[in-house]
Amino acid sequence: MPTTFPKCNPTELMGLLVLLNSHKGSEDVALLADDLDLEIDEIFPAVEFASVLQLVKVADGRATFTDLGKKLVSGSIRDRKAIIREQLRKTTLFRTLLRALENAPDHSLSDEELGQIISFTTATADEAVQNIVNWGRYADLFRYDADEQRLILTRRSPGGKAGPGSSHPPSTPGTSAEGAGASTKSSGTSSQDSEARLAGVASVTG
Repeated sequence: MPTTFPKCNPTELMGLLVLLNSHKGSEDVALLADDLDLEIDEIFPAVEFASVLQLVKVADGRATFTDLGKKLVSGSIRDRKAIIREQLRKTTLFRTLLRALENAPDHSLSDEELGQIISFTTATADEAVQNIVNWGRYADLFRYDADEQRLILTRRSPGGKAGPGSSHPPSTPGTSAEGAGASTKSSGTSSQDSEARLAGVASVTG
């Protein structure tokens, strides 16, 4: 998958998918925005990331579930998280972050080290970090220790269950994983050059 930065949080994406499901899995994006009483640029970040994760296809302004998207909305919360986890692992950004965490001696990254990885991209740092942490926590890829201000790799048991719980960073409104809103406006665009720069950053931070 390309280098793409989540400009929405899990709540907003899941809200979009639940709404799309109520429209029988296919609807004009503008009409979905109307249903949520939003401008189209407010819903587009969730549509874009759903497309990146291969949960929907967008053509001629219409969003339609992929088979994977249908599987996600029909699954349990655990099933949904498992699908999101595997799809995030395929993106350049999360693959780079996980490689850096795996290579770090204590399998953790400080805020400064995380910021160094973000600095290789065109993402807006503050919003990008918050959304990255929210997505990683939702998918049980990593956790955040607020006291130590460190991102910590989640250790998973052979059965696929995550390790002990985590401390959470201060979150912005609407970051509950299974909510039904979609309100974040798009900010900044990803660059194709970012993928090449991200390719070697894990070894620098490891």
